[in-house]
Amino acid sequence: MLVVTNSPEPTVPAPGAAPGTATGPELATTLRETVARLFPALRADLESLVRVPSVSNAAFDQAHVAASADAVAALLHDAGMPEVQVLRARTDDGTEGAPAVVARRPAPDGAPTVLLYAHHDVQPPGDAATWETDPFEPTERDGRLYGRGAADDKAGVVAHLGALRALTEVGDLPVGVTVFVEGEEEIGSPTFLPFLTQYRDLLAADVIVVADSSNWKIGVPALTTSLRGLVDCEVEVAVLDHAVHSGMFGGPVLDAVTLLARLIATLHDDAGNVAVPGLVTAAEPTVDYAEADFRADSSLLDGTVLAGEGSIAGRLWTKPAIAVIGLDAPSVAHASNTLTPRATAKLSVRLAPGQDPAAAMAALRTHLESSAPLGAHVTVRDGEQGKPFLAPGDSDAMRAARWAFATSWGTDPVDIGVGGSIPFIADLLEVFPDAAILVTGVEDPDSRAHGANESVHLGELEKVVLAEALLLARLGGAIA
Repeated sequence: MLVVTNSPEPTVPAPGAAPGTATGPELATTLRETVARLFPALRADLESLVRVPSVSNAAFDQAHVAASADAVAALLHDAGMPEVQVLRARTDDGTEGAPAVVARRPAPDGAPTVLLYAHHDVQPPGDAATWETDPFEPTERDGRLYGRGAADDKAGVVAHLGALRALTEVGDLPVGVTVFVEGEEEIGSPTFLPFLTQYRDLLAADVIVVADSSNWKIGVPALTTSLRGLVDCEVEVAVLDHAVHSGMFGGPVLDAVTLLARLIATLHDDAGNVAVPGLVTAAEPTVDYAEADFRADSSLLDGTVLAGEGSIAGRLWTKPAIAVIGLDAPSVAHASNTLTPRATAKLSVRLAPGQDPAAAMAALRTHLESSAPLGAHVTVRDGEQGKPFLAPGDSDAMRAARWAFATSWGTDPVDIGVGGSIPFIADLLEVFPDAAILVTGVEDPDSRAHGANESVHLGELEKVVLAEALLLARLGGAIA
């Protein structure tokens, strides 16, 4: 555990007072100028973080994850946070989690405390041949910084770092701040809930800002007001006790791969809508995703018809979706003239806001077991579950965020849903039920998070830094 304490601690202004001598609109202008001046150094810090290959997947060297945590801790210490620790959770079975960084500055009397979340671990780089440049050597092209983690989520770390630097540069922080930078988000945050419960007192906050989502597009910010939940499972279809000759027995017997394919086909109707009874659909979004933009952003091949009905945004954000994400069956390279006795698929189901994950898993299992083709034996093995998220649209914190985003970008933010899941938000709400949660982001549709040639738009990142500084000032009463 690394603990860093600055002494003496800087004087903190009374709540409601603006940092330094700037007030109201003057402070907003000062912060904009300060962020612009600080941004080259922030970009350099982001590049240094990207160079650390902090892949949390167990197949990779975890020393890099530890080095990444230490690098983040050092940056937060240098930004003036008086208490910085590198901590790990420990589960009941003795398992130790990945290193997380927690940095704290207590709130002035009467002021709220804001928890700023990000994660410093990254996805594996994948096939190096699919990258135009080294994934762990940051490279700028056309105003974007490329590299694994440049967007997801080391840019989130830098957004928090930049907001803190900007506010302390012009005076001091009008709110209490806790920065929590996780080290295992990309592997599903397996010790997240134990971490929250073990360090509850360190992490308690009035407002939680999760910087791990996306903006609407370049030049238009967004607040993520809904996230789909998630369940997954393995479904096995068995038809034979062992493999048999396809010529001697083929015809009266269909192989397990064919039967599995027929079972998977029952998950959708002919139009591509999910056809599993018991899965919830939420209300249509108020904004839509243009089909041309969606086709470009998703790299959909020409001539491919979109699945499902309703708006594209609704199909992405407020309706369930089912995908086959893995398949255990003989490979083409190892094929033989036999009937495969059993085959297994892994299914991933995204859940609409309002859906209970346990009920969704039960509905999926019932559908699969009742749809067994030609009497094949179907076995369903439950996997992970994550709750969806739906934010109140008109809380005090949300209004402050809308103002901060509009001021930074010069245009109002769009309320968006996200088709992906951030299951740990449900854990945050469980441990801190009275906290207001804001889900913000540094990505855009071109960021390609998790894919090859991941990048962050540097101009947008600067706006994110300013927006967060403005948000903290507004929450602390420094800007009315």
